[in-house]
Order: sequence, then structure tokens, then C-alpha cells
Amino acid sequence: MIWLIVVVSLLGGAAAGVLGARRWMADAQSPDDSAAADDLGTVLRMAADELDLGVIVVAADGSSVYRNRAASAMHGTHVGIIVDDHLSRALDAARGGSSTDDLVELHGPPRVALQLVAEPMPNGYAVATVEDVSERSRINMMRTDFVANISHELKTPVGAIAVLAEALFGETDREVIDRVAGRMVDESHRAVRAIDDLLELSRIEAGRLLEETVALDDVVQAAIARGKVVDSSKNVSVTAIECSQRVLLRADGRQLLAALGNLVENAVKYSEDDGTVQVRTRIDDHGIEVLVADQGIGIPARDLERVFERFYRVDRARSRETGGSGLGLSIVRHVASNHGGEVLLSSEEGEGSTFVLRLPLSLVLSVEEGSDTAGSADTAESGHSEHSTPDTIREQHQ
Repeated sequence: MIWLIVVVSLLGGAAAGVLGARRWMADAQSPDDSAAADDLGTVLRMAADELDLGVIVVAADGSSVYRNRAASAMHGTHVGIIVDDHLSRALDAARGGSSTDDLVELHGPPRVALQLVAEPMPNGYAVATVEDVSERSRINMMRTDFVANISHELKTPVGAIAVLAEALFGETDREVIDRVAGRMVDESHRAVRAIDDLLELSRIEAGRLLEETVALDDVVQAAIARGKVVDSSKNVSVTAIECSQRVLLRADGRQLLAALGNLVENAVKYSEDDGTVQVRTRIDDHGIEVLVADQGIGIPARDLERVFERFYRVDRARSRETGGSGLGLSIVRHVASNHGGEVLLSSEEGEGSTFVLRLPLSLVLSVEEGSDTAGSADTAESGHSEHSTPDTIREQHQ
């Protein structure tokens, strides 16, 4: 029906357009409404300009008749130049009587997906619409990836459980039964962890929800608590070296905890017995940084560029021992991106690794002075605390 609206509203004085408009209005209006019918073209032009999709009309000779506001905004841009080439071919086909419905994907960055539809109109005219379906395409791709990823990740533990279950049939040796049952429990937990990580990653990829007021030191302490849970009697010391300021952020607290929790857990898992993990928070005029440093096995130089990929494991045998899904660092990267920040890595094999989650200063809502142990005591005695805004932070650090 889009071509009917465009015929009426965009061809203006063309006989076919005006006649079509008045015939369409005749069933709904009395003769006294003829003035309103005459204004229909103007009204529908205004309506077309309010559409998010671009509308382009060409005459029988291929000359441009009309572009609405969205189409005009695109015209002449880098994307518009590429799209115009596809439009030209689609409109030529439509003027010849053939309809076109194509998805045009531009790899960017940023990645853009445009749905291009062209249809023939009376008297040799043609109309095309261009709709940005990037978000819809991204969500569909996420769904496809999720199914593929969960199938890939669950294949190993589920297959192992099936083999182990078969091994129990007819088994009477209690020691063998206990050992096989223990393996089945481990593989079951591995499958559950993979599902949890996939669900968390999918939720984080779905969008940014920076609507909470989050105390950064609370998130750091919760992340350290997660690291201690996975310690497995290795006696790894996890300590926080915080700045003397309580930083309140506009952020997604659950996402930040997922990111920092994964960094601390990894640091503990890949540390040697009696090792040390330090979590340091600092803020300056460039932004907020949370550093997670360990003295563990480190990461080979050849793997540094790939560790943030989904399911990428530096040492698959070690990952099986620690129960890693290969999604933790991918989650960290997406959380950083959602908050307008980045994650940095420096590592030397055999010496340990340092991950830095860097967030922009624009997320800071306020800074309360004296949040460390000594500072908190001073604050309690004085009965007040000092607060800073992002602007005063910049002044303090200049």
C-alpha cells in the first residue's frame, strides 16, 4: 500500500495522483470536504517526512520526483552513495514492472543493515523505501549465534555424561561407581556454568542499561568474594588496593560485577598455590580504572590478541581443570564496550597478567573523599564527607 500513499502525496499535480486521491477520499467524505481532499497531498507529504524509513519516487524516465526527509538525509553520505547504487538498479527494475526486496549489508564500522524495497507505480513511476534494520539484524544474529554457541559448548559435557552413564550400567565395584559418579557431577556443573555464561553474555550483548547508581568499591568487594569462592584450597591471597575515594557511577551494576568477577576468578584460577592477586582502583582526569593483577602462569604473546574471543582458550587442558567456559573475557569486553570503555591486557608467560577495565569519566556521578579504612574513620569523626563531581575531579588532577 505504500505506493498508493506516495502516489497521492508525492506526485502532487500529476493526474493519476490527484484522481487516485479524490477517489480514495470519496468513500469517506462528503462533498463539503473537498477542500480537505485538495490538501491531502500536503498532509501526506508531511506524514512521509515523519517516517523513519526513506522514501524515494522516480518518474517514468528515471528522473527523481521526491525524497522524503529520511532519504534526503542519507543522500550524499558515504552510506548513501553505496545505497544509491542499489536503489538505481531496483528502481530501474520497478519502472519495468518488477518488484524488489533486498537486504543491503554494510560492514562498517559500524555495521549497517538496510532493507530496500522497490515497487512499480501507475504511469511508469516507481517508489522505493529504505529501512534501517540494523538492530533487528543484530538481534537475529545474536539468536543464531546463541543457538550455535550453546550447541557447541554443551556437546562435550553432555556427551561425556552419556558415556559415563553407560559405564555405570552393570557396574558393581563401589570404587568405580563413586569415581564415575563424581565425573558425572563435574561434567554436569561444567554444562551449568556454560549455560550461565552464555545467558549472561546474551543479556549483556542485548544492550546498555546504565540506569543505576553503583558504588564502585562495593562491586570490587563483591568481585573479590567471587574470587575467593573459586580458590579451591590454593590459598591465593586476593587483596584490594583502593583509591581513597568512594566513587559512585551511572552504570549497570550487574554487568560491572560480571566483568570484574570474571577477571578476579580468572586471576585466582591461573595463579599458583599461595599466589597473590591484587585489585587496584584509581581515578584521574582521564577516567576510572580497575586493575586486576596476578603472578600466575601468564599468557603467551601469540594468544594476547585472541583471548577476548568467544570460547578461545589458551590452554584447553588447563581450562578443563578450572572449569572455564571460554566466555569470561568475552563478557568483560562487552561490558566495557557497553559502558563506553575498554579492557586492556599486559602479560608475560610465567610472570603473570594484568587486566585493566577502563571506564570514561562521564559515568562518574560523585566522589566521596576518604572511603579507605583510615579515611572512613576520619569521616566518621568529623561527621561529614566531601563530594566531588566529574568537573572537580578534572580540576584536582590537573
